[in-house]
Amino acid sequence: MSRQLWSIAGNSQMLDGGAMFGNAPKALWARWLTPDDRNRIPLACRALLVREASGRTILLETGIGAFFEPKLRDRFGIQEDRHVLLENLAAAGFAPSDIDVIVLSHLHFDHAGGLLTPWAEGQESELAFPDAAVVVSRGAWERAEAPHARDRASFIPRLQALLRGQLERGQLEIVDGETSETLGADYRLHYSDGHTPGLMLVEIPGDDGPMVFAGDLIPGAPWVHAPITMGYDRFPERLIDEKTALLTDLVARGGRLFFTHDPEVAAARVGRDERGRFRAEEGLSVLAGQTA
Repeated sequence: MSRQLWSIAGNSQMLDGGAMFGNAPKALWARWLTPDDRNRIPLACRALLVREASGRTILLETGIGAFFEPKLRDRFGIQEDRHVLLENLAAAGFAPSDIDVIVLSHLHFDHAGGLLTPWAEGQESELAFPDAAVVVSRGAWERAEAPHARDRASFIPRLQALLRGQLERGQLEIVDGETSETLGADYRLHYSDGHTPGLMLVEIPGDDGPMVFAGDLIPGAPWVHAPITMGYDRFPERLIDEKTALLTDLVARGGRLFFTHDPEVAAARVGRDERGRFRAEEGLSVLAGQTA
């Protein structure tokens, strides 16, 4: 089955570089992304749109969106006050009603917030894609339903309430295995617990090698380097092991990664340098209808 791929930029963020690079020193990570005077680095919240030959349209994640009130928008470094993902979907020729399936790697607000309509004074947000089926892993769902104190602020209570309604209506699939009934057997699912329980990464087959939506396991090209993790990661050592296993597999199969947070690189092939270290190669800043 042939597929076309689009990278769709959502709202962007500025976040603390030290938090995004864990225990890596600033002298190292500042070579990759230049911080501002508040020590913040630019980050994308990028979605991947898949258009199948059948006409079915799948959106992998929705970015952070614009659901935060102004005070919290400033706290979390969100740069725009409008729903940029919806604007860029429209620019690519897609309306919210065109999206058949939305897959969420997990339910942290910077990956799922775009499911909600923009903030408006005195109004509660609603679902921006009310007709789409939603797919999420059981581990991610259970974490969002009963978060730990360490990451409770990363979830959106209003979104959970709306998604429970989707579950009751049969529009939410909670996945356990390597495939999803909603997506179909062509799409392989990878799991990781190092960042958050049940992080689910979708692998899209292609004639030029598979592409894996890397989520927060590998948020951008600098994090392809195996020892680099984030301060937000739950179990950094486990994450490094999970990352190494995935990257080793993708090198063997000529695979690529799609990056949700890299401000410059949307997708890249996985390779190794002369010392055997993993690296991102053949980077693309934009996907605009490329055939998978």
